[in-house]
Amino acid sequence: MKLKLILVSLSILFFNIVKAQELNVTKAFAAAAKQTDILIKNVDSARKVQPNLVSPRTVENGQFKMVGSKDWTSGFFPAELWYFYQYTKDKKWLVLAKKYTEDIKKEQFNKGTHDLGFMVYCPFGNGYRLTGDPAYKAVIVQAAKSLSTRFNATAGVIKSWDHNGDKWKYPVIIDNMMNLELLFETTKLTGDSSFYKIAVMHANTTLKNHFRPDFSSYHVIDYDTLTGKVLQKVTAQGYANESAWARGQAWALYGYTMCYRETKNKVYLTQADGIASFILNNKITPADGIPYWDYNDPKIPGASRDASAAAITASALYELAKYSTYGKKYKAAANKILKSLSTTYTSKTGANYGFILTHSTGHRPADSEIDVPINYADYYYLEALLRSKK
Repeated sequence: MKLKLILVSLSILFFNIVKAQELNVTKAFAAAAKQTDILIKNVDSARKVQPNLVSPRTVENGQFKMVGSKDWTSGFFPAELWYFYQYTKDKKWLVLAKKYTEDIKKEQFNKGTHDLGFMVYCPFGNGYRLTGDPAYKAVIVQAAKSLSTRFNATAGVIKSWDHNGDKWKYPVIIDNMMNLELLFETTKLTGDSSFYKIAVMHANTTLKNHFRPDFSSYHVIDYDTLTGKVLQKVTAQGYANESAWARGQAWALYGYTMCYRETKNKVYLTQADGIASFILNNKITPADGIPYWDYNDPKIPGASRDASAAAITASALYELAKYSTYGKKYKAAANKILKSLSTTYTSKTGANYGFILTHSTGHRPADSEIDVPINYADYYYLEALLRSKK
């Protein structure tokens, strides 16, 4: 009888622990929507003063920061609105998503950046997926054409930055993996395989040169375009050249998961599993699953966290869980991250000008956007919430 009571007590305790760890997506989306209503008001007020600024990016030194359409983060805000429409089916969000997506349209012709996947595909890709608007399709295709002009066949990669020519010749950052989805999608939309081939070559070259034996990634690889050889392996936003910058690891995980989805090449799945192992088995990461901004910062545990890296990772893990034999582990890890983000890393209603998440780190070496809200953290948080429901 005593053993039976103990077993019942343990069952109740386990049930309560599981319930405590459950993610309430409905509640999380409702809270995010309230914040975003506030954010939209602040955006509209700011644009009355500076109409050339189109999207909210962050809050820094207590100040609300907007950016123009050329900023690499410009597409995340309208893309968030598409996610609200997807979740709620409320036409209020459809109207808003269309309105702010239009502001990014001209960037389809921008050949001076590798970030067209972020800038254009996030808003227009989601818009096309949810509405089928042929005008959105045309923008996606043109953006892919613009991005393709940055590809060098000898090096086998798409150039990331045109600036700081004194530091590097042909820099390619791990973030660039995220822009390949634009190319994959354009091949599906047009039947033109050249975009697919560029994406695959970039993914293969990056896999060859960007990673260490433990599956952690360098941030920047510099190439010689005459020979294709690697000139140097360095960092721009991480702690050190040989350190593991947290958001870079998240970009890598998301990128190779997406590449496996688009190609079904098991080499990419193996790579994604390896990256996931590095992230999830890293003993530096705190118990709540939200990483420090760089896994090798000697100031840990006094270093800042990066909620954006956590949100990107969670979103990637939900998708990877569908393909990998470690699916249950990945889903549980993603649930834990989202539970943390939706409770202790969200802004109080009305705070932070309406941004959803807090405690992200943008560019610590430049002393920029440290421990602040950032729009891409919010975007991938909403995406992760949506993916958790599937």
